[in-house]
Amino acid sequence: MTVAKSHFALKKLTAVVLVGAVLAGCQTTNPYTGEQETQKSAKYSGLGALAGAVVGGLANGKDGALAGAALGAAAGGGYGYYVDQQENKLRAELRGTGVQVQRVGNQLNLIMPGNITFASSSANIRADFYPVLGSVARVMKEYDNNTIVVVGHTDSTGDEKRINMPLSKNRANSVADYLIGQGIPSTRITAYGVGSSQPIASNKIPEGRAENRRVTIALKPPANQ
Repeated sequence: MTVAKSHFALKKLTAVVLVGAVLAGCQTTNPYTGEQETQKSAKYSGLGALAGAVVGGLANGKDGALAGAALGAAAGGGYGYYVDQQENKLRAELRGTGVQVQRVGNQLNLIMPGNITFASSSANIRADFYPVLGSVARVMKEYDNNTIVVVGHTDSTGDEKRINMPLSKNRANSVADYLIGQGIPSTRITAYGVGSSQPIASNKIPEGRAENRRVTIALKPPANQ
């Protein structure tokens, strides 16, 4: 191996080690789960920096590597950082309410159990749940760079066509209408019901049926993210 090749290999190894150190330093403990996790934006920024440094270094040596690392970090962490902040805000607002916050990539999912959201067999939102939905609406207004999909679900008891589908649709519409009433543009929101077609637990036991009766809200990133 020539001296030049050896020096370049050493620079690439250094970049890998530095990025690894950055990611390790961004490990935090989730206060809601107690688990160690890396903030998504830190992970994507680190990977972007590594990719940018290597490509920039190949093209223009040391100066290119530094510029590439900066651009790569910005590109990698941008929307991920945005979702990090929205996720943290939602978890803080919804802690102890019974509403679950889940993250899949850059999509946030809110799972609202039917027993705390609606009266039995009704699409009318419970009075004591309005403050919870109000908190969700405030975060949605603050973080408005995503689309909102509201989906209603039921268990498998009752006739699917006559009861479950209409009930799931009406519940989704009730949530969507409330959010719109709180100032969320209707153009951001899609609402529909799926009846009992997407269970997350067994409909053979009461506990499972209770889990299946729910409304979900998906906060989806823009198409270009």
